Order: sequence, then structure tokens, then C-alpha cells
Amino acid sequence: MRNKSLIIVLTLIVSALCLYFLSFSFVANSVQEKAEAYATDAQGNVDLAKKQTYLDSMWKEPVFMGMTYQEVKEKELGLGLDLRGGMHVVLEVSPVEIVRSMSGNSKDPNFLKALDRAKEMQRNSQERFTTLFAQAYREIEPEGRLSRIFSNTANRGKISYESTNEEVVDVIQAEVDDAIDRSFNILRTRIDRFGVTQPNIQRLKGTGRIQIELPGVDNPDRVRNLLQGMANLEFWEVWTPQEFNPYLMQVGQHLDELQRAGKLNLRGARAAATKAPVAADTATEDVLAQAAATDSAAIAATTPTDTAAEQADTAALDQQGGVLANLFTAMPGGIGANVRDTATINELFNRADVRSMLPPNMKFLWSVKPLEGDRGQAFVELYAIKKGRDGKAPLSGDVINDARQDFDQAGRPEISMTMNPTGARKWARLTGDNIGRQVAIVLDNYVYSAPVVQGEITGGNSSISGNFTIDEAQDLANILKAGKMPAPTRIVEEAIVGPSLGQEAINQGLISTLAGLLIVVIFMVAYYARGGFIADLALLFNVFFILGVLAQFGAALTLPGIAGIVLTLGMAVDANVLIFERMREEAAKGLNIRAVIDAGYGKAFSTIFDANVTTFIVGFILYFFGSGPVKGFAITLMIGIVTSFFTSVFISRLLVERTLKKAGKLSFSSSLADKMFRNVKFDVMKLRKPAYAFSIAVIAFGFIAMAIKGPNLGIDFTGGRSYVIELDKAVPASDIRSTLMDDFQQAGTEVKTFGASNRVKVITSWLADDESTEADTQVKTALEQGLQEYSSLNPQILSSAKVGATMADDIQNTALIAVLLALAGIFIYVMFRFRKWQFSLGGVVALLHDALMIISVFSILNLFGISYEMDQVFIAAVLTIIGFSINDTVVIFDRVREYMQDNPRATIRQIVNPALISTFSRTVITSLTLFLVVVILFLFGGEVLRGFSLAMIIGVLAGTYSSLFIATPIVVDTIKEDTKQPVATPQVAQKVR
Repeated sequence: MRNKSLIIVLTLIVSALCLYFLSFSFVANSVQEKAEAYATDAQGNVDLAKKQTYLDSMWKEPVFMGMTYQEVKEKELGLGLDLRGGMHVVLEVSPVEIVRSMSGNSKDPNFLKALDRAKEMQRNSQERFTTLFAQAYREIEPEGRLSRIFSNTANRGKISYESTNEEVVDVIQAEVDDAIDRSFNILRTRIDRFGVTQPNIQRLKGTGRIQIELPGVDNPDRVRNLLQGMANLEFWEVWTPQEFNPYLMQVGQHLDELQRAGKLNLRGARAAATKAPVAADTATEDVLAQAAATDSAAIAATTPTDTAAEQADTAALDQQGGVLANLFTAMPGGIGANVRDTATINELFNRADVRSMLPPNMKFLWSVKPLEGDRGQAFVELYAIKKGRDGKAPLSGDVINDARQDFDQAGRPEISMTMNPTGARKWARLTGDNIGRQVAIVLDNYVYSAPVVQGEITGGNSSISGNFTIDEAQDLANILKAGKMPAPTRIVEEAIVGPSLGQEAINQGLISTLAGLLIVVIFMVAYYARGGFIADLALLFNVFFILGVLAQFGAALTLPGIAGIVLTLGMAVDANVLIFERMREEAAKGLNIRAVIDAGYGKAFSTIFDANVTTFIVGFILYFFGSGPVKGFAITLMIGIVTSFFTSVFISRLLVERTLKKAGKLSFSSSLADKMFRNVKFDVMKLRKPAYAFSIAVIAFGFIAMAIKGPNLGIDFTGGRSYVIELDKAVPASDIRSTLMDDFQQAGTEVKTFGASNRVKVITSWLADDESTEADTQVKTALEQGLQEYSSLNPQILSSAKVGATMADDIQNTALIAVLLALAGIFIYVMFRFRKWQFSLGGVVALLHDALMIISVFSILNLFGISYEMDQVFIAAVLTIIGFSINDTVVIFDRVREYMQDNPRATIRQIVNPALISTFSRTVITSLTLFLVVVILFLFGGEVLRGFSLAMIIGVLAGTYSSLFIATPIVVDTIKEDTKQPVATPQVAQKVR
């Protein structure tokens, strides 16, 4: 074996890295177990608040190789929402409101018609909304000029009356993109403040959508309000420390008295604070604090106005030695607190007795971003905000026309800000009244910056400059622009998984994975003897590498991800089967064991490579176009393909050669292998026409069944809402449906048993076109009212999901694009590798046949009352079968090509049958192992994956059948043979006896 040392070193490095990254999961679980033990009483009851307090106390403490518990949690292999429970949301930033706002809320009838028309067109189009709007306006008013509508004060300097329609659309699109970026930044900050462990937020490329996953949340209503609330940008006057410290001292004395009297119960307070004042120079690390630096047009840096006085006031607090002294710490601009103590301080300041001791126009707000102190502790500054008579801010963000990153005369980054006339007047008054004092820039009740005003600012134009980078200046400009234009977000897709359903999914996933692994292990040893044992060791390496790589990339393990691992187990066997079958053929020629091994690995390499590349193409397309569970499956599938190639081709060979060196002999056959496939003989060309007829008949029947009853599409493709409901005992699904029909106003509703007999899934299209929160509440209320009839059975909603009509249309389109791209990619690759378009045609027709067979069988089963949904996971199964089937087909094509090269005078018809027969054992063994794995997945994988598993079962059978009787015969039928001299038919190597 060449490069043996390199393979050994690489294996050791990869193993060490996988072990290193998986170790974080073990450490994190260890801390969790200690927290649970700490919070468990003598009776075995767990105090969740006490457990969380323990975890909070460990958050910044070193627990592993000098890393804190927070850093360990960030690196562990997380669990997806379907395993852990939580909430998945896809938000869409409404471009309609942005366009309407840029027009100054124009009442032009053609403008309004164009908006409505663009909204209709967007349902069935992948084009950007602005493009559709321009197209609609051109249809309604062919000679109309958009500049007539958009050349207003708000767009001054960007759009003039002379601007062309194309220029106007470009400006609108730029504003839409900016609004999405601002919404993304605002949502990310809100989520960070929400306190969710390992949240995931990402922009969906090419759309105005933002995907958010929040593991472990238990208050969906709060999340919806948090995510859909408009950004609230305000400018406030600020109390100086000298002004508010006397009130804090009075509050501190009151709290100390309550504590001495035993009347103060602080749930989250520490016994003693970690006094770690933050050095003044650390303030410059925060971009938003830096924005309070010197202002070339009258805003100066955020610097203490009287440092000595502030330190004296802080020292006075420390001398109290009481509650507040233990919670507060010195900060560059006044006082602040450890992040973990903010909840306690909020609790104290929300007490009625404390509020009565503070001026009615004083409220406290925290800075948005913590500063790092000693020992990794994080601190946030506390600002005392001065409220007006009406409790409203003197100035709000809607007065800002524009804010952008710019450069001052010295070439340093700064932020230029312009306001409308009304805002300019209020800004001049606010800055004039607060010279030498701070003005806080507040977004969503968090202080982003608090610059000290140096003089009155008139004209509405000002700039904030300081010691920050271009990216930091752009961030602050986005914050300031956030209040400039309404860009409401709406939830277009939502899924909520309860923790109990998540735990059940974990159990089902583990059972199916272990069962699938066990059955593959047993079969390989039974069929290939010691060679099978080596393949099993390589298989275990494969699982280890998959989990290690997932952890290294920070990916979360999902239920479809577990399905991907189970599927990889079945597919990884294929490479070993190819190699071992080759070895058996070479051994039949009388070669010695060393030559057998070299020939087996050498001749199988290109076939394994081609098969893995074609499957990887499918996985990549799944990842690029999929979302949520489909993307999780694709990630695992792609990682599994790479690791299975490495373990099957390289690690297994290391093990084979080591075993041979140690034992002196090695067997790749067993009595079972000797008895199977002994005298396989068939003529595929004689069977091709009956096969064509059979396939056409099944597919035609399936489409007739679909026409009669309609396709059973999931809400991914139709839009609507679904709920999983559990009752104390089983109730017929038809009875529940009849009960709910009146509440859902006779809209399309489906109820079916989901997993356990006492659990049902309710799917309704009622109000599917209304994606508002109000509609969500209305549907859920109607469901709960309908379930009142079963109140004695304690009905509980375990999970829910929503897909808006617009989102459903997009999912349909992307699913179709994904399938077509997979076929196109495979067509191109096969033509590149086999140099004949006939091979590509045969392969793609067979793949299309497999996809149609799966759809047809699902439709036929639906016609006879066996109903499984066609959803995103179903499409993942179809694409996976495309990858599996082309894998199988490429192996046959590769043997046909080999026989053609070895027998240049033979016709294609003379070559096909020997090639099929020589690969028949490999085809059956690979299909059988994968079939057994997906059957295990169908039986034990849980209801969530049952439709996926059934599609895979049908696909494995259809893929094996099409590789033999569809793909290769089409190649034969389309290749025009030259007149050749008859030659002997290539002989199939006999199996080792």
C-alpha cells in the first residue's frame, strides 16, 4: 500500500481531532449532571431554579483545559429542536411596507394597484419583490415614471424627478437589503438578550427571510412578540451619577433593613459579589460605546464628566456593605453590574416600595453589550434615564432620514446622521438643553451609546466620530437607521417541539441507529467472515468520524441527521462490498492473497469514487436548497459520504494488511457467500420490454390515483397549521375531525393517529393565507375550543407548526428546482466520466423513473387509505434515492465500460449481460443491507420519519430494479452499433468456493 505512513498519520490526526471536539460534549454533560445532583433533594425532586443557579455560577468558570463552561457549551455537539424541544421560526421582512414608506405613503391609484399586483405575482415567483413591483407598474402604467412617486424629502440625494425607473428600483432594492440587514442585527441582539443556549440565526440567501432556531424555549408567545415587534429607537436625557446616587443610597439603606429583618428574598442574588471593576480602557472595546466618542459636529466622546465625584459616590455605595454594594461595581461612566446579577437588580427595582423611593421620571436601562473584566467576568453599565412628562422620549427614531458610515477629515471612520425638519428642531432643542450632559441612544430599551453633548446641533445634520473600525461604524449606522423606516417582520414558517416529544425522538433515534448498526454488523460478519469483521471496524470508525466532524463544525444533531447516519451505515457497506466482491473475483483467477488485495482495492477505487461523487452532488443540492430538517439531513449525508470513503478505502485496507501480516492468511468468504449467487443467469435485454411496460403501468396508475383523490401534500407544500395532540386514552381520529370541523369553519382539516394510539396530528388549511399572529391565535383558540369536548382526557398540544402560503409556494419551487438540478448534475458528471451521452441518458431516465415510482406508490397507498404526507422530508428521501440509485447504476456502468475496454470487438449487447451478472451479487448485497436499515428506521424511527422511511423502502426496491432493467437497457437501445465481427461473450469470474 503506497503512502501507508501518510494514511496512518492522517487517521491519528483525524481521530485526535474528533476525540477533542467530542470531549466538549462529555464535559458539558458532566457539568449538567453535577447541577442536577446539586438541585436534587432527598426525595429525588429536582429544583429547576436551583439547577439554573448552579449553571449560572459555572458559566464563566474554567471547567476544561482553561476554558469556561460557556465556551465548552458553545463547542459541544448540540441537539436539534426535534431532539431537545424548542422553536423554529422563519421570519420575512416585509418589502411592501418599505416600498410604501419610501413613497411617503402615496395614494396614487396606479402605485397601489402595482403593489397589490406584485404581492399576487410573488406567490408564484422567485423574483425579488422590487422587480415584480416594477414589472407590475409597467403593466398598469406603461409610460409612468416612478420618480414622480418616490422623489420626496425622505429620498433626497438618492432619487430625483429625472431618475429613470431602473434607477428608482435600484435605490428601493438597496433600501430593502439594508432593512433586512438592520432587522437581522436587531433580532440577533434580541435573541442574545433572550438567554437561549446555542441559538441559531441566519439569513436565507436570495430571500428577505431570516431563520431562527431557539432550543429549549418554553414561552412561544413571548418569542413571537420579541421577534415581530418593531424596532423602537429613542433618544433620552440621562441623569448624572451625582444626581441619581443619593436615591440609590436611600434604596440601599431600605433594602439592607429588609435583609436584616429577614424580609428580603432574592432568588438570583449571590452571597457576595465578585468586585471586578472594569478598567476604563476596556470601554473602547465596545463599538457601541465607542460611538460615544468625539463628534465633529458637537457630540463628544463618552467620558466621565467628574471622575473624582463619581468614584466618591461609588465608594459611598461600597461603604454600605449591603445589598446594592454587593451587586453594583464601578464602571468607566458610573456604575454597572455583573451580567448574571442584572436579573436580581431588575427584580429589586421593580418592587413597589423601591419604585416609590425613586423620582417618577427616572427609569434604569442597561447598556446593550457587556464589557469584559477580570477572570472572564462580563459587566454591563446602568444608565438612569430621565423620562418626560408624558413618559415618552424627547425624540424617536422615525425622524432620522439617513445614517451611514463615513470618514472625517483625518480619514477616520465616522457616522453621518441626517434628520427631517421636525426632527432637526427637536434635536436642536434636546442638544441645546443638555450641553455637558449625556444623551442616550436607546433601541428596544437597551442603551447603545450615550455621548456627551458639547454644543447645540442645528440643521439636523450631525456626525459621530471616535476610535472605531469601519465595520463598527457601519453597525452603529444600522442601529440609527433602524427607526428610520418601518420594516415589519412576519412569521411565515414556525415549528414548536415540546421537550417530551423531543425526548421520545431521542429514544427512537438511538434505538433505530443501534438496531441498524447491529444488523449491518451481523450481516457483514456472516457473509464475509473475517473480512466482514474488518468492514465493521471501519464502520465504527465512520460513525465516530461523523459525530466528531459534526461537533467540529458546530452543527446540531437532528432526527433527520440520525436518519442520515443510519443511511450512511447502509451506504458505507457498499464500498466494502465492492472491494470484497472484487477480491473474490480475483481470487477465483488463482492470484495469491497479496495480489488479490491489491487488485481488489485498485479496481474498485474508481467505481467507489464515482458512486460517492454522484451521491455527494445530491447531498450538496439538498443542503443548498433545503432548510430546517432537510438541511440537517444533507449535512450529515455529505459528511458521511466523505468519512465512509476514507474509512472504507484507506482505514479498512490498513486493517486488512495488518490482519494479513499478523495471521498470515485472510478470508473474504463464508459458507453463506459460497451458496449465494452461484449460478445466476438472466438475459436483461429479453426482459426489458416487460420491465418498461410494468413501470409505465405502475406510474400511470399512481397518477390516476392522484387525480382521483389528490396528492397528500404536507403543509410544507400547501400552507397551513398542524398540531400534535396527546390525550390520556385513544380517541378515533375521525371523531376528533368531526368535532373540529365546525370550529375550523368547515375548512380543509385532516386528523390522523401520530405514533402512539392516544396521539393525533391535526392539520388544517383554515386561515392558511393569513400569516399574522392574530390568525395563529385564532386557529389555536378554535382548536382548544373544539378539544373541550375531550377535556376529561386532558388533551395537550405537544408541538405545532405553521407554513405560510407564500412560504409553501417557495418550498414547492425549490423542491422542483432541487430535483431538476440533481438530475442535471448527475447527467453532466456521468457523461464526463463515461464519455457517452447514452450512459447519462440511461442513468437520468432511471432516476426519474425511481422518483415517479415513489410518488406513484404513495398516491396508490393514499387511494386505499394508507396515508403518508409528501413534505420536505419526503423530497429529501426522493433525492437520497436518486443518489443511491445512481450509485448502483454507476457500478454497473463501470463494469460495462471495463468489459468494453477489455473486449473492443464485442458489441454492447454481448457485454451487458455478463456485466450485470458479474455485479449482481454486489447489487443485491448493497440493496439488501440498505433495505434492512430503512426497514429498521421505518419500524423504530418514530412517526416523524415514517414517511421518509417508507419512501426510502420503495426507492431502494425501485432503484435496484431500475439499475438492472431500465438504465442499462436504455444505454443498449440508444447506442448505434458498428458492424463488428462476432466474438466470444466475456466470461464472468466464478466466485470463490
